Amino acid sequence: MMDRKMGVAVLGTGWVAGEHIKAFQKNPHTKVVAILSRDRARAEAVAAQHGLTRCFAATDLDEILKREEVDIVTICTPHHLHAPQGIAAASAGKHVCVEKPIALNYRDLLALDSAVAQAKVKSVVSFVLRWNPLFKNIKAMLADGLLGQLYYAGVDYLSGIGDWYTGYEWMRRKEYGGSNMLSAGCHAVDAARWFVQSRVTEVFAMANTSARNRLGYDYDTNSVTLMRFANGVLGKIGCSIESPHPYFFNILLQGDEGAVRNNEVFSKRWPGQTGWAAIPTVLPDTAEVSHHPFVDQMAHLVDCIRHDTESHCSVRDAVETHRICLASERSAGSGQPVDPWGELDET
Repeated sequence: MMDRKMGVAVLGTGWVAGEHIKAFQKNPHTKVVAILSRDRARAEAVAAQHGLTRCFAATDLDEILKREEVDIVTICTPHHLHAPQGIAAASAGKHVCVEKPIALNYRDLLALDSAVAQAKVKSVVSFVLRWNPLFKNIKAMLADGLLGQLYYAGVDYLSGIGDWYTGYEWMRRKEYGGSNMLSAGCHAVDAARWFVQSRVTEVFAMANTSARNRLGYDYDTNSVTLMRFANGVLGKIGCSIESPHPYFFNILLQGDEGAVRNNEVFSKRWPGQTGWAAIPTVLPDTAEVSHHPFVDQMAHLVDCIRHDTESHCSVRDAVETHRICLASERSAGSGQPVDPWGELDET
Protein backbone atom coordinates (compact mmCIF):
# COMPACT_ATOMS: atom_id res chain seq x y z
CA MET A 1 0.00 0.00 0.00
CA MET A 2 1.35 3.44 -0.95
CA ASP A 3 1.86 5.77 2.04
CA ARG A 4 2.63 9.06 0.31
CA LYS A 5 0.13 11.04 -1.70
CA MET A 6 -0.06 9.86 -5.29
CA GLY A 7 0.76 12.41 -7.96
CA VAL A 8 -1.84 12.92 -10.68
CA ALA A 9 -1.23 14.29 -14.16
CA VAL A 10 -4.28 15.66 -15.95
CA LEU A 11 -4.18 15.54 -19.75
CA GLY A 12 -6.40 18.27 -21.18
CA THR A 13 -7.82 21.55 -19.91
CA GLY A 14 -11.42 21.37 -21.09
CA TRP A 15 -14.83 20.98 -19.51
CA VAL A 16 -14.39 17.55 -17.93
CA ALA A 17 -10.74 18.04 -16.95
CA GLY A 18 -11.78 20.57 -14.33
CA GLU A 19 -14.05 18.01 -12.67
CA HIS A 20 -11.23 15.44 -12.64
CA ILE A 21 -8.98 18.00 -10.95
CA LYS A 22 -11.60 18.80 -8.31
CA ALA A 23 -12.21 15.11 -7.62
CA PHE A 24 -8.53 14.35 -7.08
CA GLN A 25 -8.13 17.47 -4.92
CA LYS A 26 -10.87 16.14 -2.63
CA ASN A 27 -9.17 12.77 -2.23
CA PRO A 28 -6.82 12.61 0.79
CA HIS A 29 -4.46 10.24 -1.04
CA THR A 30 -3.82 12.25 -4.22
CA LYS A 31 -2.51 15.59 -5.41
CA VAL A 32 -2.49 17.07 -8.91
CA VAL A 33 1.13 17.63 -9.90
CA ALA A 34 0.95 18.17 -13.68
CA ILE A 35 -1.38 19.43 -16.40
CA LEU A 36 -0.94 18.90 -20.14
CA SER A 37 -2.17 21.32 -22.82
CA ARG A 38 -1.12 22.29 -26.34
CA ASP A 39 -0.76 25.77 -24.85
CA ARG A 40 1.49 25.94 -21.77
CA ALA A 41 -0.10 29.23 -20.71
CA ARG A 42 -3.49 27.53 -20.77
CA ALA A 43 -2.23 24.75 -18.51
CA GLU A 44 -0.76 27.33 -16.12
CA ALA A 45 -4.05 29.24 -16.08
CA VAL A 46 -6.05 26.11 -15.22
CA ALA A 47 -3.60 25.25 -12.46
CA ALA A 48 -3.98 28.76 -11.02
CA GLN A 49 -7.77 28.54 -11.32
CA HIS A 50 -7.75 25.46 -9.06
CA GLY A 51 -5.16 26.82 -6.64
CA LEU A 52 -2.44 24.40 -7.73
CA THR A 53 0.70 26.30 -6.77
CA ARG A 54 3.10 23.38 -7.30
CA CYS A 55 1.83 22.02 -10.59
CA PHE A 56 3.99 21.34 -13.65
CA ALA A 57 2.54 22.75 -16.90
CA ALA A 58 3.50 20.72 -19.97
CA THR A 59 2.92 20.70 -23.70
CA ASP A 60 4.57 17.31 -24.34
CA LEU A 61 3.29 14.07 -22.82
CA ASP A 62 6.84 12.72 -22.53
CA GLU A 63 7.65 15.63 -20.22
CA ILE A 64 5.02 14.28 -17.85
CA LEU A 65 5.63 10.53 -18.16
CA LYS A 66 9.31 10.80 -17.22
CA ARG A 67 8.49 12.52 -13.92
CA GLU A 68 8.73 10.14 -10.96
CA GLU A 69 6.15 12.03 -8.89
CA VAL A 70 3.44 11.15 -11.45
CA ASP A 71 1.65 7.94 -10.43
CA ILE A 72 -1.72 8.41 -12.15
CA VAL A 73 -2.50 9.86 -15.58
CA THR A 74 -6.10 10.93 -16.18
CA ILE A 75 -6.98 11.49 -19.84
CA CYS A 76 -9.47 14.23 -20.73
CA THR A 77 -8.30 15.11 -24.25
CA PRO A 78 -10.27 14.80 -27.53
CA HIS A 79 -11.44 11.27 -28.30
CA HIS A 80 -8.87 10.33 -30.93
CA LEU A 81 -6.04 10.90 -28.44
CA HIS A 82 -7.35 8.65 -25.68
CA ALA A 83 -5.91 5.35 -26.91
CA PRO A 84 -2.39 6.55 -27.85
CA GLN A 85 -2.05 8.58 -24.66
CA GLY A 86 -3.38 5.70 -22.56
CA ILE A 87 -0.93 3.30 -24.19
CA ALA A 88 1.96 5.68 -23.55
CA ALA A 89 0.96 6.22 -19.91
CA ALA A 90 0.50 2.52 -19.15
CA SER A 91 3.77 1.65 -20.91
CA ALA A 92 5.50 4.19 -18.64
CA GLY A 93 4.11 2.37 -15.60
CA LYS A 94 1.45 4.94 -14.75
CA HIS A 95 -2.04 4.02 -13.57
CA VAL A 96 -4.66 5.41 -15.93
CA CYS A 97 -8.11 6.94 -15.88
CA VAL A 98 -9.46 7.29 -19.41
CA GLU A 99 -12.47 9.33 -20.47
CA LYS A 100 -14.84 7.59 -22.84
CA PRO A 101 -14.56 6.55 -25.56
CA ILE A 102 -11.23 4.88 -24.88
CA ALA A 103 -10.69 4.19 -28.60
CA LEU A 104 -12.35 4.97 -31.91
CA ASN A 105 -11.49 1.73 -33.70
CA TYR A 106 -10.96 -1.95 -33.04
CA ARG A 107 -7.17 -1.86 -33.53
CA ASP A 108 -6.58 0.91 -30.97
CA LEU A 109 -9.07 -0.67 -28.55
CA LEU A 110 -7.12 -3.93 -28.45
CA ALA A 111 -3.77 -2.12 -28.30
CA LEU A 112 -4.82 -0.10 -25.23
CA ASP A 113 -6.20 -3.19 -23.52
CA SER A 114 -2.95 -5.04 -24.19
CA ALA A 115 -0.77 -2.17 -22.96
CA VAL A 116 -2.64 -1.91 -19.64
CA ALA A 117 -2.55 -5.69 -19.13
CA GLN A 118 1.15 -6.00 -19.93
CA ALA A 119 2.10 -3.08 -17.67
CA LYS A 120 -0.05 -4.47 -14.84
CA VAL A 121 -1.22 -0.99 -13.92
CA LYS A 122 -4.66 -0.16 -12.57
CA SER A 123 -7.22 1.46 -14.85
CA VAL A 124 -10.66 3.03 -14.63
CA VAL A 125 -12.74 4.14 -17.59
CA SER A 126 -14.92 7.18 -16.99
CA PHE A 127 -18.32 5.52 -17.18
CA VAL A 128 -19.04 7.75 -14.23
CA LEU A 129 -22.76 6.92 -14.07
CA ARG A 130 -21.89 3.65 -12.34
CA TRP A 131 -21.51 5.82 -9.24
CA ASN A 132 -24.76 7.75 -9.79
CA PRO A 133 -27.20 7.35 -6.85
CA LEU A 134 -30.01 6.06 -9.09
CA PHE A 135 -27.67 3.41 -10.50
CA LYS A 136 -26.72 2.39 -6.95
CA ASN A 137 -30.41 2.03 -6.06
CA ILE A 138 -31.14 -0.06 -9.15
CA LYS A 139 -28.17 -2.35 -8.46
CA ALA A 140 -29.43 -2.84 -4.88
CA MET A 141 -32.94 -3.70 -6.10
CA LEU A 142 -31.54 -6.21 -8.58
CA ALA A 143 -29.35 -7.78 -5.89
CA ASP A 144 -32.40 -8.10 -3.61
CA GLY A 145 -34.38 -9.85 -6.36
CA LEU A 146 -37.07 -7.18 -6.39
CA LEU A 147 -37.49 -7.52 -10.17
CA GLY A 148 -37.04 -11.29 -10.30
CA GLN A 149 -35.28 -12.53 -13.44
CA LEU A 150 -34.64 -9.79 -15.98
CA TYR A 151 -35.76 -10.33 -19.56
CA TYR A 152 -35.50 -6.80 -21.02
CA ALA A 153 -33.16 -3.85 -20.54
CA GLY A 154 -33.73 -0.62 -22.46
CA VAL A 155 -31.51 2.45 -22.01
CA ASP A 156 -31.59 5.67 -24.05
CA TYR A 157 -29.06 8.49 -24.34
CA LEU A 158 -30.85 11.44 -25.94
CA SER A 159 -29.18 14.83 -26.25
CA GLY A 160 -28.50 17.67 -28.64
CA ILE A 161 -24.73 18.09 -28.72
CA GLY A 162 -24.22 21.34 -30.61
CA ASP A 163 -22.03 24.41 -30.45
CA TRP A 164 -22.80 24.91 -26.74
CA TYR A 165 -20.31 22.06 -26.17
CA THR A 166 -16.67 23.21 -26.12
CA GLY A 167 -15.56 20.14 -28.08
CA TYR A 168 -18.26 20.40 -30.74
CA GLU A 169 -16.01 21.44 -33.64
CA TRP A 170 -13.86 18.33 -33.38
CA MET A 171 -16.53 15.93 -32.11
CA ARG A 172 -18.78 16.45 -35.15
CA ARG A 173 -16.05 15.05 -37.42
CA LYS A 174 -15.85 11.27 -37.68
CA GLU A 175 -12.06 11.12 -37.46
CA TYR A 176 -12.22 12.75 -34.02
CA GLY A 177 -15.71 11.92 -32.71
CA GLY A 178 -16.00 8.36 -34.02
CA SER A 179 -19.75 7.75 -34.00
CA ASN A 180 -22.84 8.71 -32.06
CA MET A 181 -22.51 5.49 -30.08
CA LEU A 182 -18.83 5.98 -29.22
CA SER A 183 -19.18 9.65 -28.38
CA ALA A 184 -22.38 9.38 -26.33
CA GLY A 185 -24.37 6.14 -26.59
CA CYS A 186 -21.58 4.16 -24.95
CA HIS A 187 -22.90 5.43 -21.59
CA ALA A 188 -26.24 3.74 -22.31
CA VAL A 189 -24.55 0.51 -23.45
CA ASP A 190 -22.43 0.45 -20.33
CA ALA A 191 -25.50 1.01 -18.15
CA ALA A 192 -27.33 -1.92 -19.76
CA ARG A 193 -24.28 -4.15 -19.26
CA TRP A 194 -23.90 -2.98 -15.65
CA PHE A 195 -27.49 -3.94 -14.86
CA VAL A 196 -27.73 -7.20 -16.84
CA GLN A 197 -24.28 -8.60 -15.94
CA SER A 198 -23.98 -10.85 -18.98
CA ARG A 199 -21.96 -10.80 -22.19
CA VAL A 200 -23.62 -9.46 -25.35
CA THR A 201 -23.48 -12.07 -28.12
CA GLU A 202 -25.35 -10.38 -30.99
CA VAL A 203 -25.95 -6.80 -32.12
CA PHE A 204 -28.33 -5.43 -34.75
CA ALA A 205 -28.67 -1.73 -35.44
CA MET A 206 -30.15 0.94 -37.69
CA ALA A 207 -28.99 4.55 -37.89
CA ASN A 208 -29.83 7.82 -39.60
CA THR A 209 -29.38 11.57 -39.51
CA SER A 210 -32.23 14.06 -39.71
CA ALA A 211 -32.89 15.43 -43.16
CA ARG A 212 -31.77 18.92 -42.19
CA ASN A 213 -28.78 17.82 -40.08
CA ARG A 214 -28.74 21.24 -38.45
CA LEU A 215 -25.80 20.34 -36.20
CA GLY A 216 -23.51 19.50 -39.11
CA TYR A 217 -22.21 16.07 -38.09
CA ASP A 218 -20.48 14.03 -40.78
CA TYR A 219 -21.65 10.70 -39.31
CA ASP A 220 -25.06 9.31 -38.35
CA THR A 221 -26.37 11.06 -35.26
CA ASN A 222 -29.28 8.75 -34.35
CA SER A 223 -29.43 4.99 -33.88
CA VAL A 224 -31.38 2.12 -32.40
CA THR A 225 -29.32 -0.89 -31.33
CA LEU A 226 -30.74 -4.27 -30.33
CA MET A 227 -28.63 -6.59 -28.21
CA ARG A 228 -28.91 -10.25 -27.24
CA PHE A 229 -27.25 -11.15 -23.95
CA ALA A 230 -25.84 -14.61 -23.25
CA ASN A 231 -28.29 -15.07 -20.36
CA GLY A 232 -31.27 -14.52 -22.68
CA VAL A 233 -32.02 -10.88 -21.80
CA LEU A 234 -32.90 -8.63 -24.73
CA GLY A 235 -31.55 -5.09 -24.77
CA LYS A 236 -32.32 -1.92 -26.68
CA ILE A 237 -30.16 1.19 -26.86
CA GLY A 238 -31.59 4.41 -28.27
CA CYS A 239 -29.04 7.10 -29.01
CA SER A 240 -29.40 10.59 -30.44
CA ILE A 241 -26.95 13.46 -30.31
CA GLU A 242 -29.16 15.85 -32.29
CA SER A 243 -32.26 15.73 -30.08
CA PRO A 244 -34.31 18.97 -30.14
CA HIS A 245 -35.28 18.53 -26.47
CA PRO A 246 -33.26 18.75 -23.24
CA TYR A 247 -30.89 15.92 -22.31
CA PHE A 248 -32.68 12.73 -21.30
CA PHE A 249 -31.19 9.46 -20.01
CA ASN A 250 -33.94 6.87 -19.91
CA ILE A 251 -33.89 3.45 -18.18
CA LEU A 252 -36.47 0.65 -18.37
CA LEU A 253 -35.72 -2.74 -16.84
CA GLN A 254 -38.34 -5.51 -16.85
CA GLY A 255 -38.24 -8.77 -14.94
CA ASP A 256 -40.73 -11.51 -14.17
CA GLU A 257 -41.36 -10.05 -10.69
CA GLY A 258 -41.25 -6.32 -11.38
CA ALA A 259 -39.86 -3.38 -13.30
CA VAL A 260 -37.84 -0.19 -12.91
CA ARG A 261 -38.63 2.93 -14.93
CA ASN A 262 -35.92 5.47 -14.09
CA ASN A 263 -36.54 6.25 -10.38
CA GLU A 264 -39.90 4.45 -10.29
CA VAL A 265 -40.37 0.82 -9.32
CA PHE A 266 -43.19 -1.72 -9.43
CA SER A 267 -42.84 -5.16 -7.88
CA LYS A 268 -45.13 -8.16 -7.38
CA ARG A 269 -43.28 -8.70 -4.11
CA TRP A 270 -45.13 -5.71 -2.69
CA PRO A 271 -48.67 -7.21 -2.71
CA GLY A 272 -50.45 -3.97 -1.84
CA GLN A 273 -48.84 -1.88 -4.56
CA THR A 274 -51.28 -0.41 -7.07
CA GLY A 275 -48.99 1.83 -9.12
CA TRP A 276 -45.43 2.94 -9.68
CA ALA A 277 -43.55 3.98 -6.52
CA ALA A 278 -41.12 6.88 -6.94
CA ILE A 279 -37.76 6.84 -5.15
CA PRO A 280 -36.35 10.29 -4.31
CA THR A 281 -32.77 10.20 -5.59
CA VAL A 282 -30.27 11.88 -7.90
CA LEU A 283 -30.96 11.00 -11.53
CA PRO A 284 -28.56 11.13 -14.49
CA ASP A 285 -30.73 13.85 -15.98
CA THR A 286 -28.20 16.39 -17.24
CA ALA A 287 -25.12 16.50 -19.45
CA GLU A 288 -23.54 19.03 -17.07
CA VAL A 289 -20.36 17.31 -15.89
CA SER A 290 -20.36 19.03 -12.50
CA HIS A 291 -23.47 16.93 -11.76
CA HIS A 292 -21.57 13.66 -12.24
CA PRO A 293 -20.06 11.67 -9.31
CA PHE A 294 -16.39 12.01 -10.27
CA VAL A 295 -15.36 12.16 -6.61
CA ASP A 296 -16.64 8.61 -6.06
CA GLN A 297 -15.11 7.41 -9.33
CA MET A 298 -11.64 8.72 -8.48
CA ALA A 299 -11.90 7.41 -4.92
CA HIS A 300 -12.60 3.99 -6.43
CA LEU A 301 -9.48 4.20 -8.64
CA VAL A 302 -7.34 5.26 -5.68
CA ASP A 303 -8.68 2.36 -3.59
CA CYS A 304 -7.86 -0.08 -6.40
CA ILE A 305 -4.28 1.21 -6.48
CA ARG A 306 -3.79 1.29 -2.71
CA HIS A 307 -5.26 -2.19 -2.14
CA ASP A 308 -4.05 -3.81 -5.39
CA THR A 309 -7.51 -4.73 -6.63
CA GLU A 310 -8.99 -4.61 -10.13
CA SER A 311 -11.78 -2.21 -10.96
CA HIS A 312 -15.20 -3.32 -12.16
CA CYS A 313 -14.87 -0.39 -14.60
CA SER A 314 -11.37 -1.13 -15.95
CA VAL A 315 -10.14 -0.86 -19.52
CA ARG A 316 -10.59 -4.64 -19.84
CA ASP A 317 -14.25 -4.35 -18.81
CA ALA A 318 -14.83 -1.33 -21.08
CA VAL A 319 -13.61 -3.30 -24.09
CA GLU A 320 -16.98 -5.06 -24.23
CA THR A 321 -18.93 -1.79 -24.21
CA HIS A 322 -16.76 -0.45 -27.03
CA ARG A 323 -17.03 -3.68 -29.02
CA ILE A 324 -20.81 -3.32 -28.87
CA CYS A 325 -20.61 0.29 -30.10
CA LEU A 326 -18.31 -0.69 -32.97
CA ALA A 327 -20.58 -3.64 -33.81
CA SER A 328 -23.59 -1.31 -33.82
CA GLU A 329 -21.95 0.94 -36.38
CA ARG A 330 -21.00 -2.02 -38.57
CA SER A 331 -24.48 -3.52 -38.35
CA ALA A 332 -26.14 -0.21 -39.26
CA GLY A 333 -23.91 -0.02 -42.32
CA SER A 334 -24.41 -3.62 -43.47
CA GLY A 335 -28.02 -4.19 -42.41
CA GLN A 336 -26.95 -7.48 -40.83
CA PRO A 337 -26.56 -8.73 -37.24
CA VAL A 338 -22.98 -8.59 -35.94
CA ASP A 339 -21.09 -10.66 -33.39
CA PRO A 340 -19.35 -8.05 -31.20
CA TRP A 341 -16.63 -10.59 -30.37
CA GLY A 342 -15.62 -11.06 -34.00
CA GLU A 343 -13.12 -8.99 -35.99
CA LEU A 344 -14.45 -5.43 -36.14
CA ASP A 345 -11.92 -3.62 -38.31
CA GLU A 346 -13.46 -1.58 -41.12
CA THR A 347 -13.65 -3.39 -44.44
